[in-house]
Amino acid sequence: MNPICKNCEHKINGNFCSECGQSTDTHPINFHYLWHDIQHGIFHFDKGLLFTAKELFTRPGHSIREFIEGKRVNHFKPTALVFLLGSLYGLLYHFFHIEIPSTITNEDSEQTFNIIGDWITTHYALATLFTIPLISIASFLAFRKTGYNLVEHLVLNGFIAGQKLILQFIFFPLLYIYSGTQTMLLLSGISVLIDILLAFWVYNQFFDTQSTLKNILKTVLTYIYFFILFTTLTVVISIVVELFINKV
Repeated sequence: MNPICKNCEHKINGNFCSECGQSTDTHPINFHYLWHDIQHGIFHFDKGLLFTAKELFTRPGHSIREFIEGKRVNHFKPTALVFLLGSLYGLLYHFFHIEIPSTITNEDSEQTFNIIGDWITTHYALATLFTIPLISIASFLAFRKTGYNLVEHLVLNGFIAGQKLILQFIFFPLLYIYSGTQTMLLLSGISVLIDILLAFWVYNQFFDTQSTLKNILKTVLTYIYFFILFTTLTVVISIVVELFINKV
């Protein structure tokens, strides 16, 4: 006799209900269940987070393409990955009072820079998520003949953002040691350079139907488009913030 689903009361044939998808194996609510739920539901350690982190630093382009093509069970979703890692990184940044030295001499511009910088550090996950559409538009324009749509580029660059956040955690002890010093600027420059090199690697693997040279040139074009979009947006935000400061 087939068991009855405890969720929708339909007969079940297999490990999952064909009507609502609930598993037939429903554990009692106890400490074991709570720990499993924390692992699976929040961190997804048993599959997603560690598996995705490993894939992003061993075969990133191939694994992201497989995710887009439908191989998704073992992966941590890109938006959740960025939000989780970005939130944790923002908390660390705030808790350890990491300071980036300003190179701006104009007082009004420095005040604007500090306001924007404070918002980014306290909303690091949102700030990271906010840049993903910009780089996705840029890569979509640069690689437009490869056949991937804008949403697929959002997924691609969401995983790349997660990869870069993992790298930020590796760099964090150095940021803490050199917080507020000019060495921070050097470390930031090195981090950006590594980010760009990783992007070359990921894009070249992902768009594997093209030559490496073509992928390198289109990756450069992606960053040119991104720089134009980001600079334009930053100027607009700075103008708005300065107008707000002057009114106050």
